[in-house]
Amino acid sequence: MQVIGSAPAYEYPVKREVSLAAYGGRMTSEHLPDVVEPEYLTNVLRRSGTLRDGRVCNVVVENSKSTVISRIVRLGLFYDGAASGAPGSLVLKTGLPERAGAQWNSGRQEVAFYMRVAAQMSAPLVPRCFDAVWDDDTNNWHLLLEDLTNSHFTLASWPMPPTLEQSERIIAVRARFHAGWWDDPRLGVSIGTLVEPHDPPLRLFAEEFARFADRVGDRLPAERRSIYERLIEEGHRLNARYHAHRNMTIIQSDAHVWNVFLPKADGDDLRLFDWDSWRVSTAKLTYGAGALD
Repeated sequence: MQVIGSAPAYEYPVKREVSLAAYGGRMTSEHLPDVVEPEYLTNVLRRSGTLRDGRVCNVVVENSKSTVISRIVRLGLFYDGAASGAPGSLVLKTGLPERAGAQWNSGRQEVAFYMRVAAQMSAPLVPRCFDAVWDDDTNNWHLLLEDLTNSHFTLASWPMPPTLEQSERIIAVRARFHAGWWDDPRLGVSIGTLVEPHDPPLRLFAEEFARFADRVGDRLPAERRSIYERLIEEGHRLNARYHAHRNMTIIQSDAHVWNVFLPKADGDDLRLFDWDSWRVSTAKLTYGAGALD
C-alpha cells in the first residue's frame, strides 16, 4: 500500500451523525471491499497527513456507477474528533465484482500510474490519490481518489464538442503534462517501458490486418487495402522517431476531451483522469480524431 500526494487545503465541517446507508453500520445493500472500512480509511488519511487526531466513524455510499472495466463509488465520510482539513468525501475506483480473479488485469496500469507517475509530480494535473493498491495474487485493485464533484465538471457526453475556450484550456493542460515529463531520464528505466526496435506492435498489426483482409475478401476495396499495406511496409521508417528515444514523454493513449475535469470557477486547475492505458511514447496531437496525446 502506498500513500501518494500532498494534503489539499480542504475545510469540510466535521460530520457526526449516523446514516442508515452507512457502510460502517453494515446497512448498505451494495457489496464493497474492506477498503471502505472506517479504520482503513482513518489510517489512509493519517498517512497522507490530512487527518490527525480525529477518526473516520462511518462511510456513506452516496452514489455508484459501473464502466466497462471498473466501478466508481462516491463515499461520504463521517468523523469523530478533530477533522479540520480532512476530505468530506472520496472516490473509490475498483474492479467489477463479476470480473474478479486472476484472469483479469484491468486496473494494473492505472494503479502503476498513481504509484510511479503521479507520485513524482509537483503540479496537480491529475486527481490526488490517497491510496493505490494492486494485489499480484488475486488481481484485485483499488484507488482512493480526491473527489472533485463539487469543484469540477466533465464535458457533456460524446459527441457534443467543447467550446473553443474549453478546447484551448484542455490542450494547454495536456501540453503542461507532456512538458513536465519531456525526455525525463527515468522514462523507460524506472517509469514505463520502451518498445524494442523490432516493432512487435507493427508485426502484430500486420498479422491482424492479414486475417481481417482474408475474412472480408473483396468487400475491402483495393485502394483501402493498398493504404494499409503501404503503412505496414513503411512502419519501421515511420517508427524511427520513436526508436531514437528523443522527444519522449508520458501519453494517455486514449486521451480525449471527455476525460478531463474542468473547474467550475475560472482558473487553470484542470485535472486529467482515466490512466489505465498510459505509456511512454512520443507526443502527438490529432484533435480532429478525438485523440489529444
